Amino acid sequence: MNDALRSSVSDVAGLTIAREFYDFICDEALLGTGIENAIFWANFLSIIHDLTPKNRALLVRRDELQAKLDAWYREHGAPVDIAGHENLPA
Repeated sequence: MNDALRSSVSDVAGLTIAREFYDFICDEALLGTGIENAIFWANFLSIIHDLTPKNRALLVRRDELQAKLDAWYREHGAPVDIAGHENLPA
């Protein structure tokens, strides 16, 4: 990682976080909430680890649906009226 990029990110509990986001959370968003920075980042990391596999699965499903839509449009062309969209693949 070059020096310019290194200075623009923070390593927080194994995550690489944009420095601006890290500073915003620590210096502004959490200010006055009573939530300690370390507690916030630990919980944030937990959420990231919990949701990452679910997000990956959703992205795969999105790609599958997009492929079906692309195939339908290649076969049928763009419908000229909204009724044509009723037969799109589910």
